[in-house]
Amino acid sequence: MQVLGVPIEARSMEDAAEKGGWIVTANPEILLYAHRHPEYREGIVQADQRTADGFGLWAWMKLHGQNAKRVTGVDLSEYLIQTAWKKGWKVGLFGGESDEADIAARGLQSAYPDLNVHAEQGGRVNIDGTADNKTDEALQRMIQYGPQLLLVAMGHPRQEMWIAIHKKDFPELKAVVGVGGTFNFWAGKSKRAPVFLQKIGLEWMWRLMMEPKRWKRILDAVIVFPWTVLISKK
Repeated sequence: MQVLGVPIEARSMEDAAEKGGWIVTANPEILLYAHRHPEYREGIVQADQRTADGFGLWAWMKLHGQNAKRVTGVDLSEYLIQTAWKKGWKVGLFGGESDEADIAARGLQSAYPDLNVHAEQGGRVNIDGTADNKTDEALQRMIQYGPQLLLVAMGHPRQEMWIAIHKKDFPELKAVVGVGGTFNFWAGKSKRAPVFLQKIGLEWMWRLMMEPKRWKRILDAVIVFPWTVLISKK
């Protein structure tokens, strides 16, 4: 179905991973940004699939008869890492803040012995996906590495716009995903909400308590998104 002009596929995590390609884990923030910025919407529509992340989006699809499964960026990333480990794929971690990608890579190698993983932080990426020299140099090293799974942690809209520009540079890719703050979790710098809060759709409350500065993003997801969907004709 379409939500704010963006097609969302009601796929499970397993089905999404099997189909592969460019996967956008669409949440209310992403869909609101796409609604407000047509060039971004055009970018994510190019993706091979868009899964339902965010409790509000999942609930809206269920309300409209879609047998949707909630597929978060963190959960999908972890599932894809397991798949890559079993199949011997090369894994690329690109982006993140400070040394998150490197710390996350070391943690993954500890959890999955012999996992072939390469991390690059890069520098600044603009909202249109263009980047500075530091990021371009990191890109060239990642291209030389040739990952089959590429996880890009720049936050939206940067990561999706960057992927739209550069996914063609990785001919061996089986899957590429923009994963937002996933490296932050893997590096141990933040903790996810307890599972019971995730299941009842109150993960946003945990994030607000842990990171009060996120209040506007959470307001968008919890209040503005449902209202915008209700009044939208798309």
